Amino acid sequence: MTELISDGLPTKRQKLFDPPFEVTRIREQSRISRLRFADGHLGWIVTGHQQVREVLGSPKFTTEPHRHHLFDEGFQARGPGESHKIESGIFVAQDPPEHTRLRKLLQGQFTVRRMNQLSVWIGEIVDDQLAHMRSLGGKADLVTEFALPVPSLVICALLGVDYDDRHRFQDDTTTMVSIESTPLETMEALGRIRQFMRELVARKKVDPVDDIISGVLATGEPTDEEAANMAMLLLLAGHETTANMLAISTFALLRHPAQLEILKNEPEVVDNAVEELMRYLSILHIGPLRTATEDVEIDGHLIKAGDSVLMHVPAANRDPDRFPGDPEALDLRRPASGHVGFGHGIHQCLGQQLARTEMRIGLTRLFQEFPDLRLDIAPEDVPMRTDMRVYGVHSLPVAWSA
Repeated sequence: MTELISDGLPTKRQKLFDPPFEVTRIREQSRISRLRFADGHLGWIVTGHQQVREVLGSPKFTTEPHRHHLFDEGFQARGPGESHKIESGIFVAQDPPEHTRLRKLLQGQFTVRRMNQLSVWIGEIVDDQLAHMRSLGGKADLVTEFALPVPSLVICALLGVDYDDRHRFQDDTTTMVSIESTPLETMEALGRIRQFMRELVARKKVDPVDDIISGVLATGEPTDEEAANMAMLLLLAGHETTANMLAISTFALLRHPAQLEILKNEPEVVDNAVEELMRYLSILHIGPLRTATEDVEIDGHLIKAGDSVLMHVPAANRDPDRFPGDPEALDLRRPASGHVGFGHGIHQCLGQQLARTEMRIGLTRLFQEFPDLRLDIAPEDVPMRTDMRVYGVHSLPVAWSA
């Protein structure tokens, strides 16, 4: 019998790096359970690894926002009558064939081969930022001095965005992913970023260079609005998620010194270490959300057309059915491929190879440059992003021998 949760999605974490205990308990009882959303409507929460993959990989579920209930800043949900227009070019909120058409325009920019070609250049960005950190003496906030600048510099260069304009998107991105922002604040922040990208597209049409936006425009296929919104998605995802993974991964490694020694002394494990950190930390801790477009049975449960289905990625990535042994432990030697930290199916993260490259190079060189890196405050005093839709740390004060 499935469990009915009357008080919404459990979000309070009892341990820094673990999903809420209540969600783990739900998964132990059933990989799919009924969930009463905050507006009162009944849907589903999916906590099992295989079941999350099945939902995300099925064409019987839609990601289009006008087809389902939507969260507001308090994990509430708007009623089904409140439809939301899908802006052209926001392919993450579109189903095929529009999703397929737009994503295809970008896929060639994010292949493994392309990322391997960019590795030396990304390494130079990382080294420059580490040199900047070194110049600060023996203390710094890892977020502001390393974790945020590295992916921001990379994605700005790839898109042809002037890094000096970062103030025009970094603060607004924070507003957009904060669960404490009002709907009006979120929409105003989105509007400012969208206008910024419209101006950029207009400049690229007049003066194209060797960057992703110019390349997409050169195909002649997307409209200006589609190009601006596609670029906006890449800009937001390209710095926000990777920055949080770099920072919280550093925090986790500093709290697991035996695993940190493995990373330092066994370079052959670095690729798997990135996968294990993605699995163990799972920073996407709210959603993704899907809606059934027809009746579908998964794991013995009948999900009816119109039902809201919320995937819980942190719980799925700790599922002992998929990760035997002790999935609650961080183990850089554990074969961690197959996690759903980057999603699954047609909406799987487009920039996942870029994120892997930045994490592999960033974490390796960070601890090479600062082998005695340590927290500069008590672990319990590190401000966690419990108020954000993407988990991580707001800041990470660190110190080293100058």
